[in-house]
Amino acid sequence: MTGSKTGAAAVAGLVLLAGAGGAGAADLGWRFDWQGNGGYEMRGAIAFDAALAERDYVYAEDVECFVVEGYHEGKPIGRWALGMKTDKTSWALTFRPKESAFEVFGPESPMPQAWNMNGFGTDCGQEGFGFNIGNAAQDLCLNGRLLTASQVTPSRPFPATRDDAVSFPGDACLAPELLSRAEKEAVLPASFAPVRRPEAAAAGR
Repeated sequence: MTGSKTGAAAVAGLVLLAGAGGAGAADLGWRFDWQGNGGYEMRGAIAFDAALAERDYVYAEDVECFVVEGYHEGKPIGRWALGMKTDKTSWALTFRPKESAFEVFGPESPMPQAWNMNGFGTDCGQEGFGFNIGNAAQDLCLNGRLLTASQVTPSRPFPATRDDAVSFPGDACLAPELLSRAEKEAVLPASFAPVRRPEAAAAGR
């Protein structure tokens, strides 16, 4: 994020969703687990067309499926999925498929990530959730307020784990063929099938 405004961490009683709809056969998928300070954590998944695999960078407009779920001390606090995006949503993403990592702050990347969260951490919406990487920190937004307690250094690496079989909730995919598939699948509460940590998914747990 680019600002340093202070916001109280109001805990929202949101129900996280996870579904059985996977990415399409011609898509690449990754899981990721971001650990913030103050007991905050974010888990998520991303998928995009396999034709982009050899690009140095993949951007927000290339993403076909995306979801993030926030936790505090292990308890769910909020979520955001690509299907929730509107014309007013802050939405910027930079991913490096060859390195299986999200771009972090640097001289050439002043704000590489803005997932339903602007540089001040104030626009994720009431009962909303977001994430941002800017020149001040990597941090979270909850209920329209910056969670300063979640902040970590802006240049800290942010790796992801390749998982082409990753599942997405019905509101996470924008591509028509993926969205139609997800809509046919049951969408379950996160208590049944949350987005798992990459190491747990790899172990089949």
